Amino acid sequence: MRGFAILWSTQTLSALGSAMTGFALVLWAYRQSGSAVTTALLSVCTYAPYVAMSIFAGALCDRWDKKRTMFFCDLFAALSTLAVLLLASAGRLRTGHLYILNALNGLMNTLQKPAADVTVSLLVPREGYQRAAGMQALGNALSSVLAPVLGSMLFAFAGLEAVIFFDLGTCMVALVALGGFVRVPAPEAAPKGESPLAAARAGLRFLRREKGVLHLIFFLAAINLIASMYNAALPAMALSRPGGGETALGWVNACTGMATLAGGAFVSLRNAPRSRVRVIQNALLFSMSTENLLLAVGRTPLVWCLGAVLGWLCIPAMNANMDALLRLRIPLAMQGRVYAARNTLQFFTIPVGYLLGGYLVDNVCTPLMAAQPPQSALARLLGNGGGSGAALLFLGIAFAGVLVCLAFRADRQIWALEE
Repeated sequence: MRGFAILWSTQTLSALGSAMTGFALVLWAYRQSGSAVTTALLSVCTYAPYVAMSIFAGALCDRWDKKRTMFFCDLFAALSTLAVLLLASAGRLRTGHLYILNALNGLMNTLQKPAADVTVSLLVPREGYQRAAGMQALGNALSSVLAPVLGSMLFAFAGLEAVIFFDLGTCMVALVALGGFVRVPAPEAAPKGESPLAAARAGLRFLRREKGVLHLIFFLAAINLIASMYNAALPAMALSRPGGGETALGWVNACTGMATLAGGAFVSLRNAPRSRVRVIQNALLFSMSTENLLLAVGRTPLVWCLGAVLGWLCIPAMNANMDALLRLRIPLAMQGRVYAARNTLQFFTIPVGYLLGGYLVDNVCTPLMAAQPPQSALARLLGNGGGSGAALLFLGIAFAGVLVCLAFRADRQIWALEE
């Protein structure tokens, strides 16, 4: 697993830089507009082209060299970040520029993500899938812990340009490591001459046959809808609540990262569980039933941080076991096409959730809470000052998340994946 260790460590470092830039840009965009929709659109523009085109990227991913695909996609991301730096340095950066660059990066991710997924399968033996998934969860957690702390600190004391310089440096390290120190074996070749449309059909046909995998993807799509509404509402609540602000938002994100860090470390050291499906179901049910409720009723950053810890502590176990299930059930020669189809089906709800969450906070929940008398039940429970509209949305998605988990818990096709 030497090649995987080099790839994992350098890509984790690069992901930290990218996450810091993303966090700083959210702060910058919210300062410009004060709107949840504006910041949510940053993620919408990233995910919309990714979702729309992923299903057709499988043919190219299975046919092209995985290492070169990852390298050029990462290089394009670095050039996009450089463009943001140049615009910011010239004082000409606008939110519209970020929307365009995020959309282009999302388009590159349609090739980069399935290529990276298949690369892990090529670098890691089957018995190492659980550990590799745990290490990936650990890397994501490290980014989640450090990005808001370092990003907000650099943004506050040195400005957006300093954050972007750090991002570009980490990206160069990842590119050098990938280009010079990681050797990716060639997988079994995909059918020659297969068009993107034919590859999309092949991936969908496989999912129709493997109903357990398909139902698991639908389950995660429903969870992603709720999670993206959460992500759209969190900056609006943490930055607007009395006692909140950029520091409070940074601490909530840092606690999210520390929880996933602890969970990722635990998973990377554990052997495979007896029931992967049970771990996935229980982890998501626990997460949905704790964090959103505490964010809704909590009035202080301490309560929000507690909710973040409870909500994200078990997520690495869910991700690791889902990742291992998919790698074990999908033949290596088919993984690019199936992962591409999976990306479209599982992630199409993310831009929908961001738009829906931002719209509900700005146009439904906030006006509704502003109209509540101070002695009403909702005002006593959630408050009626800044951020109470986002709190109302958190209350709604807390119940929605639990209902989704209970509904899919009864799905026999998902449980059949254990056989």
